[in-house]
Amino acid sequence: MAPGNRNEVVLLTPAIKNLKKIAKTIGLELAGSTMSLDGIYNSRSNRKAIFNLHMTPNIPENKRNRKKAKRGKKQTFYQQIFKERFRTIERVFAWEDKFKRLLLRFEFHSIHHYAMKAIAYSMINLRHFCG
Repeated sequence: MAPGNRNEVVLLTPAIKNLKKIAKTIGLELAGSTMSLDGIYNSRSNRKAIFNLHMTPNIPENKRNRKKAKRGKKQTFYQQIFKERFRTIERVFAWEDKFKRLLLRFEFHSIHHYAMKAIAYSMINLRHFCG
């Protein structure tokens, strides 16, 4: 977990390590796939970590108040992949926000919060599949 006063960029490196471990466990090959992330993850170290997995990073350039274009090779970015990711993931977050207990985070312990998320996702699936 990231400290409350920091963004989640610090969690990318441990998340990549966990992703490799999970992929190896279930026999999934990561090479050749695309990892689509928000612009906040646009850094040389993050792109290198994704390239080291033989994956293609799809991260919009974070201009950081630049007035002119940055010199050098232009970073690849596919808007269509990003739009699809944004549409599906943000829809899940919107469904999650319907549960006030998750939105305001009443739980002090993370394990309780994640248990409430599991209940919320179960209810979302029940509503979807049971009509």
